[in-house]
Formats: sequence, C-alpha cells, structure tokens
Amino acid sequence: QSMTKTDTRDVVATTNQIKRLEGVGCEVVRVAVRHDLAMVFVSNQLGRLPRSHLIERVLVSDGADVADDWTVERIGADDICVTQDIQLAKRCLDAGALVIGTTVKPIDEANIGMSLAMREFRQHLRETSQGGSYNAPSRREDRSRFRQALENVVQGILRRRTA
Repeated sequence: QSMTKTDTRDVVATTNQIKRLEGVGCEVVRVAVRHDLAMVFVSNQLGRLPRSHLIERVLVSDGADVADDWTVERIGADDICVTQDIQLAKRCLDAGALVIGTTVKPIDEANIGMSLAMREFRQHLRETSQGGSYNAPSRREDRSRFRQALENVVQGILRRRTA
C-alpha cells in the first residue's frame, strides 16, 4: 500500500516520488518471487502489476485510510508491510508485523516514535507555509539497497520458521 505524500501541485516532487514507489514495487516482486512468497497489493485504484500466481490485488473503496484499515485488519506476525506512511507503519508494528520503509530503513519500535514526531513536524511546517516537500528521485543504488534490506528481512523470517 502506498500513496504520494507530496503537495501534488509540486509536479517534480510528486513525479519523483511515484518513480521511487514504482521502483520499490519492482524490487518487492523480485524478492518475493525468488522465495515463492505471496504478495498482496492494496489500493483504491487500479495500477499495473505483473501477472503471477503469487500476486493478489485488493481494490478497496475510496476514503481516508480504507486501504490502511484493510491492511491492518489482516496483517500479522511474519508479514512484511512495505510503506512510506509512518502511521500505517505504526499500526502494522502494533499488529505484530515487520515494516520496511521505501527509503530502505526498517521501521521498528525503536525508531517509530522519532519518525512519527518528524511527520508531525513536517506537517506543521507545510500547514504554516514554512516548508515544502522534497523527495529525492529513486536511483539504481537506492533500489539495490532496498532489495537487499527486504531480502534481509525475508531471510530473518525464514530462519525463524526453520529454527
């Protein structure tokens, strides 16, 4: 589940964020297929997805947090949520899932508090017109680091299952 967090009037930042999300989605599919893991893509609009017996597309109705609510109601231990939405990340952690951000950082109980505080701070800056948004474009190295971070999380789950 993902969505842009930029001011959509900022075409460059929004386009860069969409490209980064697209790149991350590709890396999720690569890692999941390698390990024969099921993937669920949840959104409120259709988008392109590769065809695979491992991919389930869930289309939810429009509305604030509808996709998030669907995800949180079904996610659990040994599930991985890939998101840039820090509030969804917190809800998934509370449900026992593992979370990795699209910026390659694993999100856990140790760093979620700071991430939530920074989100509030950035929102305040936007609301008071003191700050814009900046999202660096996705680079090949970023996608590679994301794929490796996701691979590490998957390997950890597989090790726990066989222990």
